[in-house]
Amino acid sequence: MGLATSAGLNAYIPLLAVGLLARFSSLITLPPSWHWLQNGWTLTILAILLAIEFVADKVPIVDHVNDVVQTVVRPTAGGLAFGAASSSQTVTVDNPGAFFTSHRWVPIVAGILISLTVHGMKASARPVVNATTAGIGAPIVSTIEDVVSVSLSLIAIVVPVLVLVFLVAMAGGFWWLMRRRRRRREARRAARATA
Repeated sequence: MGLATSAGLNAYIPLLAVGLLARFSSLITLPPSWHWLQNGWTLTILAILLAIEFVADKVPIVDHVNDVVQTVVRPTAGGLAFGAASSSQTVTVDNPGAFFTSHRWVPIVAGILISLTVHGMKASARPVVNATTAGIGAPIVSTIEDVVSVSLSLIAIVVPVLVLVFLVAMAGGFWWLMRRRRRRREARRAARATA
């Protein structure tokens, strides 16, 4: 769950963390069908994509375009990270009935749904941050998201129980932001009604 949540914030950080730790440490041992994730070329491509997203996500307006593109990428990365971490096997689906009855798809779909939910929260909160700070908050919030994504990825691998604390804190932060937004909107409506 932690890796899928992390992918909802930044698609490439959890995949890169899993790949690097599998390649250079004994913290993760990937099943044979996921060894491609620790391949040098895969890690290089992930690092380049991470650098591009790192810059794009810090620029107001460009971050919105990035979020639109990442609507497909982040859930996919979340499904891959969840699937790799849960030791599910990727297979060629030559018999769809057998694939679905074997439940090999469950971790991947769970990762996709978790990442899509987190991405949706991020994508809906970012315009509020940009509008209320005239764009100045974009690099700050993006940096915080990156730090949380790295921390959450490492915690999910090293101490997975702490992931629940992060998830509760993220949900609480999103709820607070949406409540604040609603209050401001109501205050503006009240101000217009009295004017």
